Amino acid sequence: MQEMIELTTPRLLLRQWRDNDLAPFAALNADPRVMAFFPSPLTREASDAMARRCSSLIAERGWGLWAVTLRENNAFIGMTGLHRPDAQLPCSPCVEIGWRLAFDYWGQGYAQEAAHAALQAGFMRLQLPEIVSFTALPNVRSSALMARLGMRRDADPFEHPALPPGHRLRAHCLYRLTRAEWLHREGYTA
Repeated sequence: MQEMIELTTPRLLLRQWRDNDLAPFAALNADPRVMAFFPSPLTREASDAMARRCSSLIAERGWGLWAVTLRENNAFIGMTGLHRPDAQLPCSPCVEIGWRLAFDYWGQGYAQEAAHAALQAGFMRLQLPEIVSFTALPNVRSSALMARLGMRRDADPFEHPALPPGHRLRAHCLYRLTRAEWLHREGYTA
């Protein structure tokens, strides 16, 4: 078993999943505002299965898509972390950074704070050479966050293979950040 990584930021804890995370995670996955750029909201069963899969991958590797809570009151607000996508993408094999927060926590800088901690873990602790992120073209909020994190957008969009041809969300943009770029941006010297 790998050493389990947990991450702390000034306001957040990124940690292994717990049973009491399932209900608030299901609520955010059922919210059409949160799921606007996914094929559909998730059922409770699908949401629970996703959380359990995230938990098992963290237990196996020591890292993954962590549950995110507020340090001040332990409130569950969503997930953020690193993941190896199963789909064959233009960047495969790769490690992606992703996030999904409950709507009430949008616009407060939590996604960027959690994503920065995940990038730091990926580049410093895991020594990953590159981390990518991608989203459907209409998802300008996530694209803007990727840019704020210092990620570079590939010039050409790609068709996400998990979505059928003609689907409104099939066209995706891809962002990349190398370890060298991140170290430079963060002020580390070689």
